[in-house]
Amino acid sequence: MARRSASSAPDRRAGKKERRTARPIDFSDIPEASREQLRAMRRVGRPPLGDRARQLIAIRLDARVLAEFRKEAKRRNVGYQTLINKVLAQHVGKDVA
Repeated sequence: MARRSASSAPDRRAGKKERRTARPIDFSDIPEASREQLRAMRRVGRPPLGDRARQLIAIRLDARVLAEFRKEAKRRNVGYQTLINKVLAQHVGKDVA
């Protein structure tokens, strides 16, 4: 005899939401932007700091180390990633803003 699922939804995975197909957005009533409007727009995102943009990386830190950096950054009223960058730059002997 086949084993039955204990799930209340045997035909589909429990907890999985069904996808709804979105209707296409009607852009026909949006006017074209003028040259002046396009010229006045600014770039969205973080600006590069210093001469070159910083490089995005992923790094694993001990939870306690990260908590201490966040605590110290909050005390200094700076971002914790900025503080980590400053500490690393000091370690390698580079002057950073």
